[in-house]
Amino acid sequence: QVQFVESGGGLVQPGGSLRLSCTASGNIVSTYTMGWYRQAPGKQRDLVARITPSGRITYADSVKGRFTISRENAKNTVYLQMNSLKLEDTAVYYCNLDAPVQSWWGQGTQVTVSS
Repeated sequence: QVQFVESGGGLVQPGGSLRLSCTASGNIVSTYTMGWYRQAPGKQRDLVARITPSGRITYADSVKGRFTISRENAKNTVYLQMNSLKLEDTAVYYCNLDAPVQSWWGQGTQVTVSS
């Protein structure tokens, strides 16, 4: 059983930045395509960024140019650098595989963008 632990969220003003971290309990970050997801209140959970083992990266259009996903295999950790944050980025952020395993969802980390 793999566990993901997300951290780094918080309250930030529009235009601000945050860096999220997701650490896996197993050695999977280097083996599988990893994704960052977010879920706003009343909405479905959406994929916002993904990174393949070879380093190929894709982003949702809503975050392209503002968010950067990266991976540190030695620490089994995936990061999400979020810049130029907008009110609509407010959500709980999670990580999981690109094809998410339901039982592996962590608690997520809350990101609130507010003036």
